[in-house]
Amino acid sequence: MAEQKNPHDLPDVSGLSVAVLGGTGDQGRGLARRFALAGHDVIIGSRSAERAQTAAEGLGADLGVRGADNAAAAERGDIVIVAVPWDGHKELLEALADQLADKIVVDCVNPLGFDKKGPYALAVEEGSAAQQAEAVLPRSRVVGAFHHVSAVTLLDPEVDKIDLDVLVLGDDREATDIVRALASRIAGVRGIYGGRLRNAHQVEAFTANIIAINRRYKAHAGLRITDV
Repeated sequence: MAEQKNPHDLPDVSGLSVAVLGGTGDQGRGLARRFALAGHDVIIGSRSAERAQTAAEGLGADLGVRGADNAAAAERGDIVIVAVPWDGHKELLEALADQLADKIVVDCVNPLGFDKKGPYALAVEEGSAAQQAEAVLPRSRVVGAFHHVSAVTLLDPEVDKIDLDVLVLGDDREATDIVRALASRIAGVRGIYGGRLRNAHQVEAFTANIIAINRRYKAHAGLRITDV
């Protein structure tokens, strides 16, 4: 009988480079900053290479984060994180299908709307943003993760450790293990497998609840999974 693999065993991802598409936004810059602090080679991507470089330099020269246009960033990253606004999500990924082929693509986009009652989840034809990414990137290994990480906390220089579990979703076991390991490179964070990619909708939608919690309690809330 084959020996069961310990679910907490994670691969060594310390040598992997990370590209963040849409990295000039708060969440993208925050993730870029934390992965650079963890020792990764990080490239911020944007529609404008100049804007991306400005955002990279704004994180601090000592971190060595570089900026590039989205296509160049996608080419250079071993792992590519998609942190773009929902409105431009599908269009961008369709345009970068060749650059993202054979790569692990981590989608952290939350399709949300806002009205007088607050945030709410939008209906997505494919089921979720992550499933939309999977549909338009058939040659990529799509994983959903980093949906509930506070950009304010990521960017706060006074926060050394982040009290948070990152739910990682996907159908490729090796890819989800790699992304779990990447999440765990952020001090204080654990990457926890959260199910198949078809379960990404409720994870993305839960961001609306997190925002509501933050507004009511003036907090930067996250999730912890117990008994794991």
